[in-house]
Amino acid sequence: MLGALLLGTAAHAEVQSLDKVVAIVDNDVIMQSQLDQRVQEVQQTIAKRGGGVPPANVLDQQVLERLIVENLQLQIGDRSGIRITDEELNQAVGTIAQRNNMSVDQFRAALTHDGLSYEDARDQIRREMIISRVRQRRVAERIQISEQEVKNFLASDMGKMQMSEEYHLANILIATPDSASSDAIQAANKQAQDIYQSLKKGADFSQLAVAKSKSDNALDGGDMGWRKGAQLPPPFDSMLSNMAIGDITPPTRTPGGFIILKLMEKRGGQGQAQMKDEVHVRHILIKPSEIRSEDETHRLAERLYERIKNGEDFGELAKSFSEDPGSALNGGDLNWVDPNQLVPEFRAVMADSPVGVLSKPFKTSYGWHILEVLGRRATDSSTEAREEQAKTALRNRKYDEELQTWLRQIRDEAYVEIKLPAADQPDQPDQADQAPK
Repeated sequence: MLGALLLGTAAHAEVQSLDKVVAIVDNDVIMQSQLDQRVQEVQQTIAKRGGGVPPANVLDQQVLERLIVENLQLQIGDRSGIRITDEELNQAVGTIAQRNNMSVDQFRAALTHDGLSYEDARDQIRREMIISRVRQRRVAERIQISEQEVKNFLASDMGKMQMSEEYHLANILIATPDSASSDAIQAANKQAQDIYQSLKKGADFSQLAVAKSKSDNALDGGDMGWRKGAQLPPPFDSMLSNMAIGDITPPTRTPGGFIILKLMEKRGGQGQAQMKDEVHVRHILIKPSEIRSEDETHRLAERLYERIKNGEDFGELAKSFSEDPGSALNGGDLNWVDPNQLVPEFRAVMADSPVGVLSKPFKTSYGWHILEVLGRRATDSSTEAREEQAKTALRNRKYDEELQTWLRQIRDEAYVEIKLPAADQPDQPDQADQAPK
């Protein structure tokens, strides 16, 4: 009996699967279970796209390399103190569910149906949010845009294209064949003129488009979506720039026939004044930490609020206590800011605060704040907006290149030991001399 029991125990031990390390990455490790889970997710994604799944050994190595680079970024995030709160994570999960036209419960059910754990999905989303913030910090600081680059971009054909006005248009096309006779062209012109007169008298554009237009978007009421002014052929580019929203163009001859356009909306462009509300505000930020609880942080903010109410100088207390590195040395002064650039809780309190009146302590995702509005104004930001748009376009253009350079750099500088059987490891000079950091 004892022998049978021992034999049974040994047999059970043989079939029991134990987790193991598949890679050492600086001060962390990647486990076989992590690799298996990610491989499963990738396989499901490929299957949904209808693509062929590569051989298992190839897929394992590809996925493991992705996990290694992710792990390095997560370690950087940990050392940098980047944390994702449960509130931020819940909001991100809700946004993902909404993009897929689901509630959070439906999203959870869909994951279960695909054999994926909701908690694992939350952890993956948290990791991706940390990685995104690490990249914004580390890659963004590598990208420098000079004033001369902005000027050159705005003066270039590509810059003019991207910065030109955009028009939301609808059209009615009265088509003419390539080899149309003069009589057929005149008949098409007359039909277009009759439609134009009906529109001028108040006829519904979309209904006439459905009934009369030969354009491929006729059944959509002629809706063409948004078009850049610089992409439109003459004379439409100049005609639209002087039109008001709701106006229609007279029938215009094109190679395909006679077109009538309706201007539904317009945005952007150099000639439009863009008024922007700005608020001059200062604040004190107190953050919870490992040595100061949420309640203690709240109580400290309340004490500072009372001290300011009793006559102590806001700026001096901000220099001593505020934990916002960008404004503390300036006495908490954020200068003139666009409210849309601030978190919703801060923006709401700021909007409700009269000029010169101290707010009570309130909480945001950053911590506890006290703020005072010093002024409000509306400014024409047309030039500033164009320059910011140009900087954004240039930054986006450089971002992918800089990101790939940075990822290669952190991978090359890391200590990585791959323990997959028969893994083709990349050359790492002097790897034996590298010690985990």
